[in-house]
Amino acid sequence: MKVLYGIQGTGNGHIARARAMSRCLAKQGIEVDYLFTGREKAKYFSMEEFGDYQTRRGLSFVTERGCINYAKTLMSNNLWQLWSDVNSLSLSRYDLVLNDFEPVSAWAAKKRGVPSISVSHQNAFRYAVPLQGANWLDRQVIEYFAPADHYIGLHWHHFEQPILPPIIHTTNLACREEAFVLVYLPFESINDITELLLRFTSQSFVCFHPEIIEHKTIENIEFFPLSFDAFQSNLSRCKGVITNGGFELPSEALSLGKKLLLKPLKGQFEQVSNVATLEELGLATRMDILDASVVRHWLDESSAESVTYPDVATALACWIKQGEWGDTTALRQSLWEKVDFPGYVRRV
Repeated sequence: MKVLYGIQGTGNGHIARARAMSRCLAKQGIEVDYLFTGREKAKYFSMEEFGDYQTRRGLSFVTERGCINYAKTLMSNNLWQLWSDVNSLSLSRYDLVLNDFEPVSAWAAKKRGVPSISVSHQNAFRYAVPLQGANWLDRQVIEYFAPADHYIGLHWHHFEQPILPPIIHTTNLACREEAFVLVYLPFESINDITELLLRFTSQSFVCFHPEIIEHKTIENIEFFPLSFDAFQSNLSRCKGVITNGGFELPSEALSLGKKLLLKPLKGQFEQVSNVATLEELGLATRMDILDASVVRHWLDESSAESVTYPDVATALACWIKQGEWGDTTALRQSLWEKVDFPGYVRRV
């Protein structure tokens, strides 16, 4: 089987899922080519596992100091270029297009009648899962941004819906707890982050940020440029994680038993919904701004218990190879039976 895997590159969560899936697809003997869109090729990092991958411009959003800038987002996206990329993308060699909320490969597959499967957290919002802050435009994006023949949604809880648990690639990490807190707030200003963290002189922080060019230390904060291996190492050793409201990093932190403090990206309904869901489940603390009082209270909280999620990537790769893509019933049941939540988790 020959597959084109299209991945949204705006955030690193989509890439993290693709990284986990790449290993499992290869073990199934499935030949995969990778296409990434949403950022310039020079801004991708630690991409060795994807071989000679392709990039296109695609669609993305622009943020400033933790908020989506809608005017700049509109100006930065080029629909003519998108349509040109869709029309020029050759799919003649592929039996299937696998997609993680990536529009170029999705629309090319639809236009040429190539079978397609969409696997993403965004697909969970096609069903009756907790949702906050979504307007009409947001719902249209979920419906039409990356169309497919078959949709597989991923979420932290099944909510009695036909979705799967998260795809997590931290299973081989040796988890332990040291005294530092890991900070990854890529949509916030590095100056605002620094100002916040310097208030806690007795607490050490390790901060990864796209604006950091080289490793440096400022008082109680150690700064790192983006690096997959360095980030994973620090994630396995930290005592807690402060991050935005994406899906993949909180999933990894939950599986490792790291307590979470989340600040959703303002104007992004997915992040607002994610944070509200984890807060309601009792699995994370929320702050709507970079709030020192919330951070101080969170630092005093006890350590978290881990959520046990199964190897979704392997099960999904086997399911893809089998070719019965119209039915996920057995796949879903077998995976959710293996999920183990801490006893304090509340039902949403």
